[in-house]
Amino acid sequence: MKSTLERLIPVLYEAVTHVTGIKNTLSLVIQYTKKEFPGYITLVLLPLMKILKQSPEKMGNQIGKYVKKHSQIIQSFRYINGFLNFECTDSYYNELLKELSSSNFLTTTSSDKKTLMIEYSSPNTNKPLHLGHIRNMVLGHSISELFKSVGKKVIKIQILNDRGIHICKSMLAWNKFSGGETPENSGMKGDHLVGKYYVCFEKAYRKEVNDLCAQGFDEKKAKKEAPIMQEVHQLLRLWESGDEKILALWKKMNNWVYQGFKKTYRQLDINFDYTQYESNTYLLGKRVIEEGIKKKVFFYKEDGSVWVDLTKEGLDEKLLLRANGTAVYLTQDLGTTIERFEKYPIDSLIFLVGEEQKYHFRALFIILKKLGYVWADKLFHLSYGMVELPSGKMKSREGIVVDADDLLEQMNQVAKKITKELGKVHDYSSTDLKTLSLGALKYHLLKVDPKKRIMFNPETSVDFKGNTGTYIQYTYSRIRSLERKAMAIASKNIHPYSPSEEEKYLLKILEQYPSLVKSSAENFSPAILANYIYELAKSFNDFYQNVSVKIIQDKNLDQAIFRLKLSILCGEVLKLGLKLLGINMPERM
Repeated sequence: MKSTLERLIPVLYEAVTHVTGIKNTLSLVIQYTKKEFPGYITLVLLPLMKILKQSPEKMGNQIGKYVKKHSQIIQSFRYINGFLNFECTDSYYNELLKELSSSNFLTTTSSDKKTLMIEYSSPNTNKPLHLGHIRNMVLGHSISELFKSVGKKVIKIQILNDRGIHICKSMLAWNKFSGGETPENSGMKGDHLVGKYYVCFEKAYRKEVNDLCAQGFDEKKAKKEAPIMQEVHQLLRLWESGDEKILALWKKMNNWVYQGFKKTYRQLDINFDYTQYESNTYLLGKRVIEEGIKKKVFFYKEDGSVWVDLTKEGLDEKLLLRANGTAVYLTQDLGTTIERFEKYPIDSLIFLVGEEQKYHFRALFIILKKLGYVWADKLFHLSYGMVELPSGKMKSREGIVVDADDLLEQMNQVAKKITKELGKVHDYSSTDLKTLSLGALKYHLLKVDPKKRIMFNPETSVDFKGNTGTYIQYTYSRIRSLERKAMAIASKNIHPYSPSEEEKYLLKILEQYPSLVKSSAENFSPAILANYIYELAKSFNDFYQNVSVKIIQDKNLDQAIFRLKLSILCGEVLKLGLKLLGINMPERM
């Protein structure tokens, strides 16, 4: 269906041409009227005033009269300080509610059927998932759903970073310090157990570095020559050479982590269409580097390491293979990216990775262009702000993180507390509590623009009041309760009715839903949709406080039908909007 803006734009241009004599060369600013002013649609006259040097009020009145005469949906107009506000007829509001209540309104169509691949999550297998991963995953899932809703085909993929120095650190520490500890005999989730030994490695490494510094080594040399670091590099060499004993340990510990990740993904309702493994893609990366050396895109240094010179592009020289022949992050990312375009029919590829990796992805994209891949222009790094604690950045090596599993349990306990205070705890299942706790957590992370950093305080961030997922869920359950109570009139047709200002404003908000979804997708920002949904919930509650009893008991049947249909539509949009954010709705609270 056409929005009110789309219906009025042609006649507004006609009116401006009629009054000014200028034919369709002016760019008009047309928007929905702000809540504090009467009217539905506003024509901003300020740009016209600067060009035409005419009295804005006189010009506004002339335009308003033309529009009212030539548009059946306009009842009146009003000039206010450079703004021309148009009010619609009551009959139009009645028809608008009917149209918005149809399924066509809630279904977005697009002629752009291109396939988009988005990479998110993509954790290292040397530690458990933490709050930063949760932000990444809920962003990736929501952005994927937003693009699907506007007609794109979306492939969700993750790369498990299951090899490299960081993995070898956990393996070496487990060999040295574990005494054979396993998830089974310790009762720990596998990813937590492996992460424990990653922290153990770092503690042992720091001690050796400090000891060497005390013996007179400078810090740089101490870090390089610390015995445990020498051991971990040897372990990596053995792994890449295919040592059977090392590979067996690697497979065992990685399987512990995979099982742990699966449990956390299930808790978060996160899933992927495909999974890649760095232990496979790095091999393709190494072959690509060999080809790049032959083409003289890459070069050797004296120690045998392989580099690429990106100084002409404003970067620096980048290492691709160490002197001992082992791979680095860029190696595997070359293989990962190439494999995706070889295996999947994709038109573009988005890497959802934190802002601290901007340099890395810029280098990756330039290297792929240098290698001659024509699709290199279809790559996009979607960076996002990191989650920080009041004490500073999270540090996995030191164990200073907000663990994902601990946070999910904390949120669940808060949900139990809230439902107990509401006197509902005996009615709530574990599924109901999960719906509330996940809704609160996901909405908290998504309502902030992805480009902005989030300061997360575990003690104060779980708030079930105000602009929260729980508030929106409660609003929806309130509407569902109202619908059940007024079921007798829910199926009746809308008859002529003169809506109140609050009802008109709700229709104005509801009509903007498709455009807000599209804007959220185009800007890679679920926050746009999240804050729209909150405004809708807040506006509905303002309306509901005044008319809730009247909807059920009102002797004016036409008014009751209109208000109930409007309420039901608000509930449908709230539910659909939160679904695109990865949040489910409870039927009752």
